[in-house]
Amino acid sequence: MKITVAGLGPGHKDYILPLVVNALQKADVVIGYDYYFQFCEDYLKEGAVKIAMPLGKEEERAIVAVEEAKKNQHVFVIGSGDASIYSMAAIVYQVASLEKDSEIELETLPGVSAFLAAGSKLGAPLGHDFCCISLSDLMTPWQVIEKRIRAAAVGDFVCSLYNPKSKKRYWQLERLKKIFLEERDPSTPVAIIRQVTRPEEKITIQTLGTFDVEMVDMFSLVMIGNSQTFQFKNHLVTPRGYLNRKPHTGQEIQQESFRIVTEQLQDVQHSVEDKWAITRLIHTTGVIDDHVHYEASPKAVTTFSKFLQNGGTIVTDVTMVQAGITKRYAKEYGNQVVCCLNDPETTLLAEEEDLTRSQAGIKRAMALYPNALFVVGNAPTALFELTDQLRENPDFKPAGIIGVPVGFVNVIESKEQLVQVKNAEWIVLNGNRGGSNIAAALVNACFTLQESENYF
Repeated sequence: MKITVAGLGPGHKDYILPLVVNALQKADVVIGYDYYFQFCEDYLKEGAVKIAMPLGKEEERAIVAVEEAKKNQHVFVIGSGDASIYSMAAIVYQVASLEKDSEIELETLPGVSAFLAAGSKLGAPLGHDFCCISLSDLMTPWQVIEKRIRAAAVGDFVCSLYNPKSKKRYWQLERLKKIFLEERDPSTPVAIIRQVTRPEEKITIQTLGTFDVEMVDMFSLVMIGNSQTFQFKNHLVTPRGYLNRKPHTGQEIQQESFRIVTEQLQDVQHSVEDKWAITRLIHTTGVIDDHVHYEASPKAVTTFSKFLQNGGTIVTDVTMVQAGITKRYAKEYGNQVVCCLNDPETTLLAEEEDLTRSQAGIKRAMALYPNALFVVGNAPTALFELTDQLRENPDFKPAGIIGVPVGFVNVIESKEQLVQVKNAEWIVLNGNRGGSNIAAALVNACFTLQESENYF
């Protein structure tokens, strides 16, 4: 009392696995689509009963298999390819599960599916993640199929299409092509594999843009490559990535991060100089949309870059900004990076004039380094002090101001005061966003402006 479900491979007898042949030779009853018997008749034992049924009678085949197995027989249900892929295994198991207290033994034997045979014929198209989708909507609503098509296209899967087209189902493949073209480059390789492994076998390689759906029929399998798939002679190759080693050194990881960010910024309406500053900003925050909050005077990044590479002094409001500025850059260009926050004189000045220490530190630094680049990453009071002096003190002529304090009290107001400055270059990150790490990242961007040529 046993049912074995097995696939006979894609067509040629050489593709029937030996364990399937061995099991066939022991079967008492063999059930299947009448067309398939030509591939396995030579393997049946003498006296084996053949029950052939036409296409579309899959459920009936499963019911008959269960009934024959109840007669204490070994029943063999045949299908093409692999029995568990778009074939008879699922319906046989489903029907058998409806039998209460059934003692029928169930077995599925593997087979070579058409997409595997087609992949071998093409060379190496299945080298990375792939999926199979049936375009037959006889038992699956088209809305569900289209959802899966779109997911495969967006997910960049190599995609093998079963049941791509028939006389009554002729429009679905063209619809799939339109969906894929929304997500994939028109140059993406497409292969039409007709009657794979059989004498009539024919393989045609096209591209998604030139894909002629009229060449496809019910005996065809269509395989669409992913974004990395390429044609080599008569082969399709989808790289697994062995020749594209993942970055693992600090510098390689940083460069790859910059590449990912700049790829997202290509169409952003900013100058290359500002895009580079935004790249370093986003590399620090991990938030691509931070480009929306970035604002700078027209020549700020270029001006600051020249100033820093000429050895200009940097003044920070807090030591965290000072620590975040890459020491290698400051050493290379001979920059002095100053923070007066913790000086005894600053504490005394803060007490005497009722100032925050950050504000007092910036006030002292303005007197000591009036031509420095001032960088505020924490305290809006420090930014207020700078903008007030720019408006009131004609002798205060800084190289510029990077103003990105963070928080909820006076932060937005201090930045708004900075963007209205007319007599100095400036960079801000609007809104409540900001911080010492961002301030340092913007300084490092100005140090390395020449690197932008590698990305934009």
